[in-house]
This record gives sequence, structure tokens and C-alpha cells, in this order.
Amino acid sequence: FMVTLQSRSLRVYAYALEYLDQTRLPQAEEWVRCDSPEAWQHAVKHLAIRGAPLIGLSAAFVLAQYAARHPEPEWQAVSDRLRATRPTAVNLMYCLDAMEACFTQGADALAERAKALFEEDRALCQRMAERGADLLASGDRVLTHCNTGALATAGVGTAIGALAIAKQRGIDLHVYVDETRPLLQGGRLTAWEMADLGIPYQLITDSMAASLMAAGKVDKVMVGADRICANGDFANKVGTYMLAVAAHYHQVPFYVVAPYTTVDPACATGAAIPIEQRDGAEVRGAAGAFGEVVWAPSDAPVWNPAFDVTPASLVTAWVLDTGVFDSAAIARGEHLRGWR
Repeated sequence: FMVTLQSRSLRVYAYALEYLDQTRLPQAEEWVRCDSPEAWQHAVKHLAIRGAPLIGLSAAFVLAQYAARHPEPEWQAVSDRLRATRPTAVNLMYCLDAMEACFTQGADALAERAKALFEEDRALCQRMAERGADLLASGDRVLTHCNTGALATAGVGTAIGALAIAKQRGIDLHVYVDETRPLLQGGRLTAWEMADLGIPYQLITDSMAASLMAAGKVDKVMVGADRICANGDFANKVGTYMLAVAAHYHQVPFYVVAPYTTVDPACATGAAIPIEQRDGAEVRGAAGAFGEVVWAPSDAPVWNPAFDVTPASLVTAWVLDTGVFDSAAIARGEHLRGWR
């Protein structure tokens, strides 16, 4: 079958998808076929498909391909099931809203809409990454959290996209990569992407970040987002809030890099963001993701939120494809203008 669209971690065919299994990185680059909503849900819940933009885009293609093979009365039920898979990241809702708006136009229209969403994300990544790179200078030591690169999007990425564009411009950076407990998206994925991009980096545990700032070794923090509220509060991978507090205390600029599709105008503040709770096995050891080792008592009670919420008061600027917004601009709602 001919590939019709391809990103770093997604291949789109006429009637199926393949995704790069992100639980297998960095040890192996393994592509897995996904040809049903159920297969997609399993991949997303196990983080084989991950990253807020990529989750939304892949859901759009799964829905389009399902629609090509099944009658229209079933489409809404499938979309509802896909929507419930990851409740925090708003990109999934954005993409499915766009697809549902095409239901009355037929299956071909759904396929075209999914392709348009893919191309849109690629363009959004480029624009926000260029704006983020404008904030970087040679010699900067940048700390990042989780994984926000090409693996998580259709394009160059969000926060890591800014680092990639800076590299293309000849800006010399040193990146500190939070390992990002409990599933190590930083240690497994961001470190792999840094090496692939040729950007010098050092891997640290999440608990080392504040000490690094205290030593004066961090010039900027750049992270992504899974949902940005109307007031600028945002949800991102758990551990982001801790970074923001440390950065604020040490007067290190803290930037959020995301597309406008991550902004949720209907969500007034971070208190309204639903936070996904995950299996405690992920914290008791690596068994929840990789089946390798357990280091805590098997019955240890666990609190395992996938995300935390960082208040807008701790953010230096929000870097969107539509512009770079400081706190005053966010308060005026400028990041919401032109949102559709």
C-alpha cells in the first residue's frame, strides 16, 4: 500500500495507519499497524501513540478510515469512544470536533479533513518553533520536560521544535533533559531526539532540576502543553508545575510552546481541567510500561496523575503559532483572538 502522509512517528495509508511504537524507543524503531478504533485506543492508553497533537491527528485518521468501511449511524459512537480515551489533552477534542462537523458530507470528506488537520499541524509546528527559536541565543542552557518533538506532532515539534529550528540557525545550545518520571519520556524519547538533532544534552532526574537552577546552570525552561486555559493556566506532563515553581524562585524565564489547537477557550482556569489518573504499576516500577522490574512493594498505594496544572502567574510567555504572549496579553485574551 502507498503511504499518503508521513511524519516522524505516523504513516497514513488509504485504509490503515502505522505508528512508531514509542514504548520501544530508544532500543528499537518498530512500526505497528493500526486498523481499528480498538487498536488505536490500546496504543494510546499504553503510550505507544502519545503527544497531544499526534493523539488528535491519529484519531482523525482512525475515524476517517472507520467511516470508509462502516455506515454513518456508527460514526458518532466511535468518535465518542475515541474522545474518552485521553481526557486531558484538548487537541484530541479539537480534531474530533472538526471531523464530526463533516459527518453530513460523507466518508470522503472525513478523509480530506483528516489530511487537512495533519497539514495544519505541520504548519503550526513550524510557525511556533520559529517563534520559540527567536527567544534563544547561542550559549543558552535550556531545560525541558517530557517529550515535545517530532515524535509528538506531524511536524518539527513544539518546545523541542524551537530547539531544532535554533540548531538549524546555527544557535549553539546545551539542553538539560528531565527524565520525566514515571514513564521516562524525557530519558527515552527526548534524549533520542537530541542525539538525532545533534544538539548537546545531559540527562537529569526530575529532582535535580532545582539544584541545577540554584547553581546558575539554566538560562531558560521550555515545555509543551496538553491544554491551555483562557486565563493562561496550563496542563502538561506531571512535574511541569514543580519546574515552574523552581524557575520562578530562581528567576529563570519559563516558556510554554504550543499550537493554538491546545488552547481551550471554554476552560476558564486550570481548576476545570480533567486530570487523567493512571495505573499505579507505572510508579511501583517499570512493569506498567515495559514489564521489566518492580522496585516497590507490590501492594504499595500509589497516586499517579498523568498531568499537573501550572498557574499562569508562573509563566514568562506563551509561545503559540499565532504569536508570543506575555501575562498582560493573556489577561486581555489576545491568545484567544482568531481561535476557531
